[in-house]
Amino acid sequence: MQQTEKFFTCPYCGETISMILDLSVNEQTYTEDCEVCCRPIEIGYRVHQGEIIEFWAQGTQ
Repeated sequence: MQQTEKFFTCPYCGETISMILDLSVNEQTYTEDCEVCCRPIEIGYRVHQGEIIEFWAQGTQ
């Protein structure tokens, strides 16, 4: 399994968050709580040939 660390900013509190993404999955979307403010963030990404080609982290409604 190929993995990479991705840093992004929480859409609610502005803190920098780090997470490990699995690059063996071509596309993935899921919800994870911010480590700091505990609010839910929708995280999604697309991978092509082992490289992230799209990433988003947005607040949920």
